[in-house]
Amino acid sequence: MSLPVKNKKLYQVLKISGVLFIIFLAIAVWGLFETAKIAKSLPNPEKAVAWQVAQSTKIYDRTGKILLYEISGQGRRTILSSTEIPDNMRNATIAAEDQNFYKHAGLDWKGIARAVFANILSGKFVQGGSTITQQLAKNAFLTNEKTLQRKIKELILTYWIEKYYSKDAILNLYLNQISYGSNTYGIESASQLYLAKSAKDLTLAEAATMAVLPKSPPYYSPWGNHSDDLLARKNHILDQMQKMGFISEKEKELAQKTTPKFTQQNLGSIKAPHFVMMVRDYLIDKYGEEALNTNGFEVITTLDWDLQQTADKVVREGASRNAELYKGKNAALVAEDPKTGQILALVGSANYFDKSIDGNFNVASQGVRQPGSSIKPLVYATAFKEGYSPDTVVFDLPTEFASNNPSCPLSNINYQISNPPCYHPQNYDHIFRGPVNLRNALAQSINVPAVKVLYLAGLNNVIKTAEDFGITTLNDADRIGLSLVLGGGEIKLTELVGAYSVFAQEGTRHQQTIILNIKDSKGRIMESFVDKPIQAIDSQYARLINDVLSDNEARRPLYQSSYNLTTFDDREVALKTGTTNDYVDAWTFGYTPSLAVGVWAGNNHREPMQKSAGSILAALPIWSSFMKQVISKFPNEPFNNPDPIIQSKPILNGQYNINSQFHNILFYVNRNDPLGPPPTNPNDDPQFLNWETPVRSWTQ
Repeated sequence: MSLPVKNKKLYQVLKISGVLFIIFLAIAVWGLFETAKIAKSLPNPEKAVAWQVAQSTKIYDRTGKILLYEISGQGRRTILSSTEIPDNMRNATIAAEDQNFYKHAGLDWKGIARAVFANILSGKFVQGGSTITQQLAKNAFLTNEKTLQRKIKELILTYWIEKYYSKDAILNLYLNQISYGSNTYGIESASQLYLAKSAKDLTLAEAATMAVLPKSPPYYSPWGNHSDDLLARKNHILDQMQKMGFISEKEKELAQKTTPKFTQQNLGSIKAPHFVMMVRDYLIDKYGEEALNTNGFEVITTLDWDLQQTADKVVREGASRNAELYKGKNAALVAEDPKTGQILALVGSANYFDKSIDGNFNVASQGVRQPGSSIKPLVYATAFKEGYSPDTVVFDLPTEFASNNPSCPLSNINYQISNPPCYHPQNYDHIFRGPVNLRNALAQSINVPAVKVLYLAGLNNVIKTAEDFGITTLNDADRIGLSLVLGGGEIKLTELVGAYSVFAQEGTRHQQTIILNIKDSKGRIMESFVDKPIQAIDSQYARLINDVLSDNEARRPLYQSSYNLTTFDDREVALKTGTTNDYVDAWTFGYTPSLAVGVWAGNNHREPMQKSAGSILAALPIWSSFMKQVISKFPNEPFNNPDPIIQSKPILNGQYNINSQFHNILFYVNRNDPLGPPPTNPNDDPQFLNWETPVRSWTQ
């Protein structure tokens, strides 16, 4: 006899429910079994808080023989009793890390929910929900691996710690156990390192500042680049302490106005500190600070110690000279092997330990500065791609580049004033030369022709070339405009050295690197250098730039009495300098096929140098001194000659008096198709009249 339809449906529901219950029960039993098995493998927190034996990370030069820096895995630590840790430090930590610490039993479900909600809203991980007890469990017994099993271990240990220890004891263990960065563990060692005092003597402002560090020691380091964020979070913690009743409003306000006096960074024995800190940051970003402190890495870097010592010396001496003569107190230098992209020497400031110049700030890799005329080779290379050549002629005459603007006259321009929206740049020597070919315009760094070349090449095309060469910071074309060619954008010294290395290798770009290989304590290779070259530009156009920048006679008029600093016996060396407005930044870049070197000189806070201290006076002597001392270590390789260029248009080949007439280049060239037919109506180009008017005046 068959079941009624309703009974059949009920039977199916019961059957499915029974199967699901059995599955759920099986999973639960398996979970309990796995949890019990995991629990047996864990240490007993009741007996002692474990300390993992760590091995130091050693950072070497490229030979593997010169130890640049050793990061001690054992770390600095001094244990304090609960009575020795001031209440302000305990309360600041609770306010920063776990405001419900004395209310929960190890897990703060509200905090976890709040963190999940915040992370969902932001679309990324911005807030954690771990309690102080969980952090203690993880730091004392576990690793930072993000696995379900590790999380289960953390929860079990958290339960045990809460079972065996009082809240005060847990907080004391935490304050003696947690990392405060720079290989320092526990509040006492951190206080001694950062503030040169015992934790027992911390003021309220200092305690709140120290409570910031465990959140992210590398980011909030007082010796790093985020000191403003460190102080902002300090003030936030003080706000929380006042809301929780730990301090009064008056105490909060006074502490928020107080900036702790940090000690000089205590790095111990260190060579090439800016370079080493770059390596350290790379290791932390890739492997984590805990691995760096405990895994015993052996790091072979790209640094050439002999070159580095020379770089340190010339930068220090050059900055000292500039400070005395021009009030330019700082300098930086980067040397790269163009054939591999390996950084051979890097000096980020004149003195890493000199606070008066913010010496620990790495101008070479972190500073974003206007490059002045040192960006011009990228502009000219783009123009050569479009069909122009070193023989192409433009007119170096007073020119207003703001088009169709009656407030910007095309004649009788007052060149002492150039307010937006008008734009009529001057040449460095206030001389206008008339017709000039692109070879001399680039070699002598003449400004007005350079702006015209940028217009002809196309701003977006130039920025694309820069990106292909490894420049990452020229990403606001509308803001930069035609001023790009005179340094209107901003770049990093390391990236522009990399760009000149592309020219040195005839258009081939090798990714910059500071690491040759990394091994762990067991000798296993974690990573090794692999060269992955990319053709950034056709070799012909790179050779054209090399031919111009290594032309000693073409550049002689620019350097005059400093010309001897630009030449090297029996060596071809390409060279370009650059200076920004008001002499804020001075640059020199030079290269051979085997070595590319860039130098910056100026002040960290952009104070202008004095007495017209441009690149030739402030940066060139440093660059020249370095090159003259090291160039013999590299092969004597000449640059390959470019292929001959003969264009059909006379003005592209150097002729400007055509049929006894004088016109600017836009009369003969459609900038969207330079090699095509001449424009039927040159006036259609918005710059034509601007360029043509001064030519007519010149011919008259």
